[in-house]
Amino acid sequence: MSEHYFSKTPSSPERPGLLMCRLRGHDFEFVTSSGVFSHRRIDRGTRLLVESMVLPEEGGLLDLGCGYGPVGIVAAKLRPGLRVLMTDVNERAVDLARANARRNGVADVEVRVGDLYEPVGDEVFGAIVSNPPISAGLHRVVEPLVVGAVGHLADGGTLQLVVQSRKGGRALASLVERHLGGCEVVARGGGYRVLMGRMG
Repeated sequence: MSEHYFSKTPSSPERPGLLMCRLRGHDFEFVTSSGVFSHRRIDRGTRLLVESMVLPEEGGLLDLGCGYGPVGIVAAKLRPGLRVLMTDVNERAVDLARANARRNGVADVEVRVGDLYEPVGDEVFGAIVSNPPISAGLHRVVEPLVVGAVGHLADGGTLQLVVQSRKGGRALASLVERHLGGCEVVARGGGYRVLMGRMG
């Protein structure tokens, strides 16, 4: 069976790389490696999520399945008063995200290793953002992500997910609507859409 970026401990040799990019009007540098999602470039879905995500001014934001950290790090750069928690099941990704938070000079960022909400405990957030691994299984991974958000969003908090429009887009929108009482499309582009549900 081939290895996936959502493996806990990637067995592929580390092949480090450096991405330089401009997101939301700021320049960023991200150290990447083989064995993590989209290590050669910022993929189109992540870029659309970053460029369109709606960020609270304060409180907490959870970047779930953070990879090497672009979504959470951009959020922390844009909202210095925001407490950003990033999590990933992939230990290599977590190490890279920690290094990238330091490299990009963002404060009040914490990165934890673990599956879905397991590393979060009973914490609640003003926003949960994710580029979920649809290929890991809509019902096995993505549905628990949506269901679990209900217990980890503050009143008025948002769940924001990017998905390929023709690869699970309609099914994911239905899940968000069912569990959060509504779902809106906040951005479209490049075959992707960003979905948002709001708590309360």
